[in-house]
Amino acid sequence: MEDGKTAIQMKRPPISPEQYLDFGDSEYILNSTYTAAAGVKSENITPIDEEAGASGTTMMKQGGVGDFQPEMRLYGNFWDDFNNGNREIAEGRMVEDKEECIISTDLAELNDISVGDKITLEGMLSDEEGNTQDTTYELTVVGTFYDTTEEYSNSMFKNPYMNRRNEILADFDTVLAPMESGQRGIEITATYSLKNPDMLADFREEVYAKGLNEVYDVTTDEASYNKIVGPVEGLKSISLTFMIIVLVLGGIILALLSSISIRERKYEIGVLRAMGMKKGKVALGLWAEMLIITCLCLVVGIGSGTLVAQPVANVLLNDQIVAAEEAEANANTGGPKMVIVGGKPAGTTNVKPLDNIEVSLGIDTIGQIITISLLLASVSGIVSIGKITKYEPIKILMERN
Repeated sequence: MEDGKTAIQMKRPPISPEQYLDFGDSEYILNSTYTAAAGVKSENITPIDEEAGASGTTMMKQGGVGDFQPEMRLYGNFWDDFNNGNREIAEGRMVEDKEECIISTDLAELNDISVGDKITLEGMLSDEEGNTQDTTYELTVVGTFYDTTEEYSNSMFKNPYMNRRNEILADFDTVLAPMESGQRGIEITATYSLKNPDMLADFREEVYAKGLNEVYDVTTDEASYNKIVGPVEGLKSISLTFMIIVLVLGGIILALLSSISIRERKYEIGVLRAMGMKKGKVALGLWAEMLIITCLCLVVGIGSGTLVAQPVANVLLNDQIVAAEEAEANANTGGPKMVIVGGKPAGTTNVKPLDNIEVSLGIDTIGQIITISLLLASVSGIVSIGKITKYEPIKILMERN
C-alpha cells in the first residue's frame, strides 16, 4: 500500500493438465493436440546470445518464476516447424520416448554436444500461494536439427530465452512430468478441432460443466477457419450452382433432342408397327437404344472430366483465395480493431491459407453421375416415345407418303 492506494495483481485461474485432456475427451471433438513449454537453464550448456542477457522483469514476463531466469525453452510435442519444412533432422533421429530430446545444430556445435550425450536442465514451478519448487530434467540427446526459422520471430526482446536456436524439443509427457495439480511454470497449449462448427455451443457448455472457470471464453479461431474453409466453401457454392444449371438446361436440351430424334424416325416406327410389332416392343427397343448411346457418352464424359477436373478446380480455388484475401484486407482497413491478449493480437492467425485441393471422382460419385444421366435420358426418351407410339401405323405411313 502506498499513499492510501492498494495495488491488486490479477491472476488467471490455472487450467490443470488433467482438465486440458478431459476437455479433449468429448463427442464434439474430431481431434486434439497438446503442447507444453517450460523455461529452463543449465550450468553445463551455454545458450546462444548469452551475452545479450536479460533483466529479471523481462524474464518474468516471458516465463520466469520468481527470481528464476530461464535461458532456454523446453518444448513438448512441438513439431509444427518440422511439418512445414523449416526444420529437419541433421543427425540422429526424432524423439520416440520419454526423457529424450533433440536440439539445434547451432546449440550443439556451440556446446560440443553429440547424439547420445545426456544433458541436465533446471526449471522452477510455483503454486497459487507463491511457493516455488525446483525441477530437474535429465534428457538424452537423440538428434540434432537444421533450423531455418527466424531467430527471434519478430520479437521485441533479444535475449537467449527468446532465441529459437535455444529451443530444446521433447515429448509432451517429458515436459509435463514434474508438474502437479495447481502449479504454474509450464505453459500448456491445447488445440481442439470440432467435428462441426455448429457444435461450439454444446462444447462450451460441456467444458464449463467439466470445471472450466467462467472467466475464460470458449470461442473458435474464425480467422484460421475462414482462411482454410472459406475458399472451399466458395468453390462448393460455384460447383453447386453450375451443377443445377447443367441439370436443368441439360434436361431440357436432352428432352428436345430426344423428341426431334424420335419424330425423324416416325416412318420407321410406322413400318415396324405395320409389320405386326407390338407398341411395347417398339418403345422398349428405342428406349434401350437411347440408354446405350447415353452410356457411351458417359464413358467419354467421365474420362474427359477426370482429366480436366484438377486443373479447373485449381483455377477456381485460386480465384476464391484471391477473393478471400481481398475481403480480409478490406476488413482490416480503418484502423486497429484487435485486442492484445497474452502478447498476441486476438483474431490474428499464422495458419497458411489452403492453396491446393485434390479433386478425384470416387466410385460413389461416378455411380451418382451414371444414375442421374440414365434417369434424365429415360424420362426424356419415354415422353417422346410415348407421343409417337400413340399414332396408328396407317396414319404414320400416310403422313410419310
